[in-house]
Amino acid sequence: MPQGVVHNSRNGKKLQPFLNISIFRIYCFLYLSAQSFFHYTSNMRITGGELKGRVTECPDGIIRPAMDRMRESVFAILGPLDGKSFLDLFSGSGTIAIEAVSRGAERVVLCEKDKLKTRTLIKNVSMTESMGKKIECHFMPVELFLKRCHDQFDFIFLDPPFPYRFHQDLVKTVSDNQLLTPTGQVLIHRPSEKDMPERLGNLIKKDFRIYGRSIVDFYGYDS
Repeated sequence: MPQGVVHNSRNGKKLQPFLNISIFRIYCFLYLSAQSFFHYTSNMRITGGELKGRVTECPDGIIRPAMDRMRESVFAILGPLDGKSFLDLFSGSGTIAIEAVSRGAERVVLCEKDKLKTRTLIKNVSMTESMGKKIECHFMPVELFLKRCHDQFDFIFLDPPFPYRFHQDLVKTVSDNQLLTPTGQVLIHRPSEKDMPERLGNLIKKDFRIYGRSIVDFYGYDS
């Protein structure tokens, strides 16, 4: 046996249960920490308007809710929504749509295709009934909704999953189908590593905001 190398199979066998227990404890710690984190982020709050402070639940399924700070900032940029129409695409929990109602939007429509989110989403949006307003809900792929839609909106908010690859196509479809009012804005939430051009169809990028590794682009007609 080479000098300096110690081999003791008996001690190795005694250490194995100890190592297994240690690994198990580490796994449990990480699992519980993750559960605690996701539990903490499973609820979101309305940041302004008549329903300010009300809490919405995060539904099952894959979801990346727009963080409260970002949502509050974006709606502050948009300003008063009184009498405006608002379309929330890839709605997830419905929180963006509820925020729009809370801040005065007259007609609010949302679209979400994930059936796992349906029950919680419907429960969340029911809170606007206390204001005498209902959110119009559509459960289908956003791409199909845009193809069938013939209405115009003052604000269109798109929040596709980060792995989504067709951000530009979405904005181009809004432009081609003339779904935006003449003075309206299209907002699209994207990861910072995914670029968006200055012009898509008849819409030009008028502004953008950076929130960590997220960016929200603002598109509108050239005035």
